[in-house]
Amino acid sequence: MLPEHTLAEFRSALGEDRVFNDATTLAVYAHDETPRRITPEAVLFPTSHEHVVALAKIAFKHRIALTPRGAGSGNVGGALPATGSVVVSFECMQRVLEFNPDDRLIVVEAGVVTDDINRITRAAGLFYPPDPGSSAYCRIGGNLAMNAAGPRAVKYGVTRDHVLGLRAVTGSGETIRTGCRTTKGVTGYDLTRLLIGSEGTLALITEATLKLLPAPESIATLRVCFASNRAALNAVGRIMQQPVVPCALEFMDHRAIDAILPTGAASDLPPGTRALLMVEADGAIQDLPRQIAALKEALAGDGLLELRSAFKREEIVQLWSARKSLSHAVKRIAPLKINEDVVVPVSLLADFVDFIDHTAQACQLAVVSFGHAGNGNLHINIMVHPDDSDEMTRAHHALDAIVQRVLKLGGTLSGEHGIGTEKRRFISQEIDPATLAIMRSIKQQFDPLGLLK
Repeated sequence: MLPEHTLAEFRSALGEDRVFNDATTLAVYAHDETPRRITPEAVLFPTSHEHVVALAKIAFKHRIALTPRGAGSGNVGGALPATGSVVVSFECMQRVLEFNPDDRLIVVEAGVVTDDINRITRAAGLFYPPDPGSSAYCRIGGNLAMNAAGPRAVKYGVTRDHVLGLRAVTGSGETIRTGCRTTKGVTGYDLTRLLIGSEGTLALITEATLKLLPAPESIATLRVCFASNRAALNAVGRIMQQPVVPCALEFMDHRAIDAILPTGAASDLPPGTRALLMVEADGAIQDLPRQIAALKEALAGDGLLELRSAFKREEIVQLWSARKSLSHAVKRIAPLKINEDVVVPVSLLADFVDFIDHTAQACQLAVVSFGHAGNGNLHINIMVHPDDSDEMTRAHHALDAIVQRVLKLGGTLSGEHGIGTEKRRFISQEIDPATLAIMRSIKQQFDPLGLLK
């Protein structure tokens, strides 16, 4: 428990109404989307960069660990408080500090909701490409911390690819600025890209200068049904080998199809559908027919059952209904999902999904796989009953086997969710000791007392 005089220092720096240690508030901020809970010592709600500097200096003085938090929408324990830590919630830092359409940039505080950025920029014919599934409520600071992505990453890249510069506070309370306001700049080390994806362990990001792109004039969507996972994933390989890059290329496996059937969202799928691809193209209106024709040609092949296209908004929404219903549908299988977001080379996706199927059968588990196939990024959901100890043991055996196969295939532990607390035990299996030692020394420079958790 924090001493009263320390709480008084935080209140003096931030204001009485910005520091909470009551049981109700602590319970709300004791967890993210993972099932584990760790009650923090207090929750702080800064409203400015200066507030963050002040609280970081107080924490440094008293050696208090800090856990930064956006919306708490992550599912790997990234916002789970460290034992004895104070949560720093950025949700009250919601100002748009600058919007410059001429230079195609926007400067925002860390608590701005991701979708709000596009609401502002699209009015000027621009957009911010990263589109995590939680964009309606997640905060840009959390996106920066985890290097979030989404379906559009196959064409536009991830968060890191759209940040020009940052303002942040180190573990000792020092202000740093990284990057620049221009799309070209090679002065100094690239600390911007270093901080993005560091999960709040190097510095507390307070502001971001984001790079914007011209918004596409139009979008067209294809929903493609296949008789097998392998047929669908072979088609993914063909798409990624031809010149037209889709702005989305999403995959759902046969267990995902089974999960959505009871919801009615898949009532119009043809009989025998065992895998589904959602493929989108965007750009100039007059160019979309050419793009869609090229994508259809690549999709044609063994196992193709049906291909439906949509160019109007209402038709596109209808085609996406099966995919959009999936997250809710899988919750009917079991109360808890062990959610992995691994990446393997696109050329090996079909073999990897076959391995997942084999592992699920061998361990007698319900495993639903879907995700951003164009990047080789799969969300593997092991559905379990947490009160069934035998099932949980089998699930952990399956997870270990899947991780080992990912690394053997030259893949990586996470494509967009981050490592958090849930995947920490696997880090040394992917990153060699010498590289980890360099990472620890970098951490020491930014956070000399190791207070940023």
